[in-house]
Amino acid sequence: MQPLSEWAQCPAGKYVLGWEQRIVDEMVDDVFGFHALQLGWPELAGLRANRMPHRWLAGAGADFGLGADLLIEPEDLPFPAQTLDLVVLAHVLEFAADPHQVLREVERVLVPEGRVVVLGFNPLSLWGARQRLMRPLGPYLPREGQFISPPRLKDWFKLLGMDAQRSRFGCYVPWVRSERWLERWAWMDRMGPRWWPFTGSVYAMSAVKHVRGMRLIGAAWKKPARAAIAPVPAASNSPVSFEAPGIRGRLSNETET
Repeated sequence: MQPLSEWAQCPAGKYVLGWEQRIVDEMVDDVFGFHALQLGWPELAGLRANRMPHRWLAGAGADFGLGADLLIEPEDLPFPAQTLDLVVLAHVLEFAADPHQVLREVERVLVPEGRVVVLGFNPLSLWGARQRLMRPLGPYLPREGQFISPPRLKDWFKLLGMDAQRSRFGCYVPWVRSERWLERWAWMDRMGPRWWPFTGSVYAMSAVKHVRGMRLIGAAWKKPARAAIAPVPAASNSPVSFEAPGIRGRLSNETET
């Protein structure tokens, strides 16, 4: 995830981070429970508006030293089944080696009626079109990303028996590199939601895990749950002990309400 953290320091990255922070605050504010996890992009305070008593920021190896509480692999979450009430995936699927497996793991660890919020770059946008011209023009977004369209993500949720409920699109300005030009094109952010709502360069989508009496079988890439693996804690000068259902470790900074 390091390329995304570096990109977040440029004007376009700060522009995206500002929009996503506002939208995620709205999406997680009314999600209740006990345990919430943000995975990816440490620059985003994805759980700050949520009031659950146990909230953690997790990152992969490249996020070490950027404020992550836990160091984990997104394809192999170290939590028992049905233990988390909320998971925020901040541009994780785009940079994961196996995004299907990441979503399988999220579905496994969520409690019934638990919620996931996914942030992603929209390939069906001006920025997405610009990224496809990467070879002649050079990359505009992090080159390692494999961007997933919102319709495709909805299909993945459906295969896992999850219901996509809320979607928001934003960042409609063209691919400019300076803050000055971002401000000049700001009028597109005011017009975009009304005139071309699904072409925002970034999106946020939430889905809920429903457990029914019967579920369709046929998702070829859905695998059975595995035994939990203990998480690897991030280093900290003043660690704080924590406990959650079925896991035990140490946090660098657990947020309390």
